[in-house]
Amino acid sequence: MRAGFAAAMLLCPLAFAGPAAAQPKVNLEQTFADSLTALPKEELAASGGFYVPAYSSVAMSQGKLRVDFSVTLSVHNASETQALVVRRIAYFDTTGKQVESYLKAPVAIKPLATISIFIPTDDVRGGTGANFIVDWAATGEIAEPVVEALMVGGIANAHYAFISQGRPTRTAGKK
Repeated sequence: MRAGFAAAMLLCPLAFAGPAAAQPKVNLEQTFADSLTALPKEELAASGGFYVPAYSSVAMSQGKLRVDFSVTLSVHNASETQALVVRRIAYFDTTGKQVESYLKAPVAIKPLATISIFIPTDDVRGGTGANFIVDWAATGEIAEPVVEALMVGGIANAHYAFISQGRPTRTAGKK
């Protein structure tokens, strides 16, 4: 009984923690300078976008407990020969409100290189239904980028990690 009470006391702060303040802005151009290249001078003839579900918080124990997760969004250029231009990386909360925008201007990722965004465990602004939108372009046909989010977190001695794959954003409906 005492062990259960002690565990409950340890977990209570996690269940009632408030949202964290905004994290300092990440400068992708500096952080990932080795992964980036100059923007292509040619016209960007191909483009696309990804919707990436992310979970900065997950409800557990019949909704009585909230577990917070760090989130790492990774954008991988799957092309062996061509630069991938990333036009937008935006982070949205459960209500669809934009929480953060990570690019001031488009960046070009070298072939087979990666950039990423990290959201620490204590930044729960995204909530249980957080998501990213990533818009990209290229000068011609290109291998579709790989965009995914890795969530890592835990409570007590239990640790969890899971990946959410980005889904291409395409218009659905009748033709």
